[in-house]
Amino acid sequence: MSAELVRTPTSRLEPRTQSLPPVPWRDPHTVPPAELTAYIRHLERACVENPQSADLRTCLGMAYAVNYDVYKSMDALEAATTIDPQNFWAQLKYAELHYRLRTLTRAEEEANKAVELAENAWQLAIARRQLQEIRSLNRGSTRNITWNKPLTMPVVVLSALMLVVFTAMMWK
Repeated sequence: MSAELVRTPTSRLEPRTQSLPPVPWRDPHTVPPAELTAYIRHLERACVENPQSADLRTCLGMAYAVNYDVYKSMDALEAATTIDPQNFWAQLKYAELHYRLRTLTRAEEEANKAVELAENAWQLAIARRQLQEIRSLNRGSTRNITWNKPLTMPVVVLSALMLVVFTAMMWK
């Protein structure tokens, strides 16, 4: 794999010292579960050894997503974007995860960040294509659910209702 280029604060492009580890499969639907588990364990060890590597955390987040472990995938990709806010691939995959979870408002915000971080025409085309898909889903009939309301009152009402039903059942 060729060395990637990274943007420095002086806007020069320099070769990145670490490259992404190779992905052992091309189609995530054909990877055996044992191989995926071993790959995830390898990436977890690599992340412990290199805690400041956004590339490793991005690969770990992608591997977790292939394994349908959404929470760990989200954690790994958030860590990657926190470690290196200028990392295009971390930002793009973070936006993709939100897109796949259909949190489209957040996915659009993150994809816009990826568009800004694109360093060449190929990256820009990928990010714009993702942003276009997100916006078409937003315009379509897809419901975009935002969790911005507290759930305290519904939980209290449901608990009270269950208590009433339980008490009524005990009296009979």
